[in-house]
Amino acid sequence: MFLVPDFKGHDFFPHGTMLPFMKYKNLCVGLSIVMMLLSLGIIMVKGFNYGVDFKGGSLIEVRAKSGSADISAMREQLDALGVGEVQIQSFGSDADVLIRVEQQPGEEEAQQDAANKVLSTLGDKYEQRRIEVVGPAVSSELRTTGLIAVLASIAAIVLYVWFRFEWQFSAGVVIGLFHDVLVTAGIFSLFQLAFDLSIVAALLTILGYSVNDSVVVADRIRENLRKYKKMPLTELLNLSINETLSRTILTGVTTIAVLLALFFLGGDVIQNFTFAMLFGVLIGTYSSIFISAPLIDYLGIKRDWSDEPAKAGAGGAAVRP
Repeated sequence: MFLVPDFKGHDFFPHGTMLPFMKYKNLCVGLSIVMMLLSLGIIMVKGFNYGVDFKGGSLIEVRAKSGSADISAMREQLDALGVGEVQIQSFGSDADVLIRVEQQPGEEEAQQDAANKVLSTLGDKYEQRRIEVVGPAVSSELRTTGLIAVLASIAAIVLYVWFRFEWQFSAGVVIGLFHDVLVTAGIFSLFQLAFDLSIVAALLTILGYSVNDSVVVADRIRENLRKYKKMPLTELLNLSINETLSRTILTGVTTIAVLLALFFLGGDVIQNFTFAMLFGVLIGTYSSIFISAPLIDYLGIKRDWSDEPAKAGAGGAAVRP
């Protein structure tokens, strides 16, 4: 009979850890406001480097018939065609290549002609796998629906947090979400990284991650508001953040570990998506600690929730938590 050793978990952050997060709330909130304003200014001045999804064009997938694709030679050949911007990236294996050609002036025939030029220039060394043509009307509609998707997600999250918590929690969460999305979008505008539907998907995923982190902290804050009726609010917020710190850090680290593997090993096609997710996880963790919680301190919160069970037991109407 084998004896199973008694394994005990390891505390990354010892019980009783009290890092002074709220001591730096003014500095962090001020820094966040500056980052949001800078991001908004960069987006207004530089705009986005829209991909084929959002500005129209052709997407061509080809595969080398033998050996690996010579991307540098392909880029040199296609840049000389005079069809505007041509983006070339590895796709899947070393033999697969994804080519994006910008929208051509004229109707869909002009776009098809540009795709045919690309294929004829590549010659017999490559076989065509697929061609997709996105017209300007479709790309404009995709931009609009992508923006609506992000705004609708934020609105749904606000309603959820508002019904579950008090309005002060909702205000902190929504400002934190706008901060995460705006700063991430600002980074893409600053470095002119390709902005397509995959980045919209990344922004929506960032919203989900950020609100999940914020709700965990908010739950602990509400619990401690009932438990410590006399504790100053600033001290209570700091206690709540420290009590959830281990969960916040470990969740972020495991998520980042997976994203780093995707970033370095997943190929060029998903690299921008993975970068958006990496940055979003970092900025989302920051906002749940240094934006959502400090805003509750600035706005104030009621401290009489612990009396509600007694009122309900005495026949009084229970107040919404």
